[in-house]
Amino acid sequence: MRIVSLLPSTTEILFAVGAGDDVVGVTFECDHPPEARRRRIVSTSSMPEGLTPAAIDAHVAAAVARGEDLYRLDAGALADLDADLVVTQDLCAVCAIDVTLVDDALAHLGCTADVLTLDPHTLDDVLASIVRLGEATGRLAAAQALVADLRARLDAVSTQVAHVAHRPRVVVLEWTDPPYAPGHWIPEMVALAGGECVLGAAGEKSTRVPWSAVHDARPDVVVVAPCGYDRAGAQAQADALVAAGMLPDGVLVHAVDADAMWARPGPRLVDGIEELAEVLRRPRDGTRGTQEV
Repeated sequence: MRIVSLLPSTTEILFAVGAGDDVVGVTFECDHPPEARRRRIVSTSSMPEGLTPAAIDAHVAAAVARGEDLYRLDAGALADLDADLVVTQDLCAVCAIDVTLVDDALAHLGCTADVLTLDPHTLDDVLASIVRLGEATGRLAAAQALVADLRARLDAVSTQVAHVAHRPRVVVLEWTDPPYAPGHWIPEMVALAGGECVLGAAGEKSTRVPWSAVHDARPDVVVVAPCGYDRAGAQAQADALVAAGMLPDGVLVHAVDADAMWARPGPRLVDGIEELAEVLRRPRDGTRGTQEV
């Protein structure tokens, strides 16, 4: 089987279930595992490089208002790869190439590849997508074993936090300028880690909020998890928020590797839950600041 993966998360899953050798095409964002970097890139971003978070938000909003695509699909590369299976998503046009563009490109090329579209909104959806990819690639047993291991790790965290007397109030920032409250699987991640997600709703879209809402939520912890950034990038934004006095007094600020453990619906979401559970168990001295793991 020859597989083109148009999502970093599905690329990660495909390698995790043993289908990595079948992956022939990926996106410019597919960076895990490192071997994925050696596959042919078939989609790129139209986003200019070097923009600030505020400029990125403005660029995305303007592009969406004009009906422009944020990603470019290299139809020629797709044709050359002669794929049997193309994996894409119908979750967020800001996160990856729109599925309708994939369908149109395949039709134009006369390509008969199967298209598997994933649309996870919850943690259960993410785990189910692993099984779907296992089924589609003949790696069902490996996919089921991976899901069983992930569920066992989640159960272990749940056991650790089951008798916690106080669940810290947690605000997760999916973006920092302007601030966005989380949706999809992220509120579940906070709850499983032993916290109370006080902005955002599980299974729903992330939403833009004013800074006053962050203060009114009275968080004990603010998790800085800007989509598209690794830990170093998130840490830089967290430090800037603290320096500018944008966050409530006395709050603990924790920057995470958003791409690896929060934004992408793949196996490493469990890593993010385990990390946050550890952070929430640590004693806090009531002073505002950022911390690193």
